[in-house]
Amino acid sequence: MSIQNTLATARLNLEKLHPDDYEFVKSLVNSKGWLENIGDRNIHSKNDAITYINKILETENLFYWVVRLKDDNIPVGITSFIKRSYLDHFDLGFALLPDFSNKGYAYEAANAVLQMVSKLPEHHIVLATTLSSNKSSIKLLTKLGFRFEKEMEVETVKLHVYTNAQG
Repeated sequence: MSIQNTLATARLNLEKLHPDDYEFVKSLVNSKGWLENIGDRNIHSKNDAITYINKILETENLFYWVVRLKDDNIPVGITSFIKRSYLDHFDLGFALLPDFSNKGYAYEAANAVLQMVSKLPEHHIVLATTLSSNKSSIKLLTKLGFRFEKEMEVETVKLHVYTNAQG
């Protein structure tokens, strides 16, 4: 078994990110929550968004799924699974458009990715990073079974690292 390109939950379909998702990606990365908690990616045009998506797709150990509502196929967020150079294990990430927050979609999507990767021996430990001020992500990580492991500084930003490993 390997990392799957598509996943499904009761209410959501998760599909591998594609250049055709540029309009959605442009909206997401310029949303207030993304800018405050992840950072400005300087994506302001169709070309910027397509370039950003292609860079993701061309990078090894970088997996992004667009989270879509099953009922109408509307993209509502992204879930990611990334091997970052400064972490020993893969990092689980999630972001939703503001209109779709607090509806359980991030939990449902992130849990689907966790369930898939938990079947792969090399991914028995998964990490997640967030800013200490991102209370909604911390709450979600706790609900997913993660616990705080440590604080680390990456490019002058202090990140909190969470792990799903049993302590």
